[in-house]
Amino acid sequence: MGLKKKTKISAEFSMSSLTDIIFLLLIFFMLTSSMVIPNALNLSLPGRSNSKAVPKTKPFEIVIAKDGKFFVNSKRIGAVALERALKKIKNKRRGGKVSIIISPNANVANEKVVEVMDIAYRLKIDAIMAKPK
Repeated sequence: MGLKKKTKISAEFSMSSLTDIIFLLLIFFMLTSSMVIPNALNLSLPGRSNSKAVPKTKPFEIVIAKDGKFFVNSKRIGAVALERALKKIKNKRRGGKVSIIISPNANVANEKVVEVMDIAYRLKIDAIMAKPK
């Protein structure tokens, strides 16, 4: 007696559940991306000008050594003292523009450079990035 089971394998696939999942993911990412507020520095990039701007005062040079120590015009200074020193310089100029040149070592961590740029941003000091030494 030859009994055979008649089972057919269906090759169909329902895409409706997959499109629902993709649609829900799309809505989720659209909503969450609009809630994210970027935390970035406001950098002003140089523009084109025919006139040469000559600074009235010499900018202060801040060197960041390989070990992360700060030097203002060749004087070693700590991170907390750096902000106080720049604030003091800013107060001496009384409304005049203060500029600094940041010269990091090539092997210094980026956090140290951002720390100096953040201090300059808070004190409204123009910061110029120089080549790493």
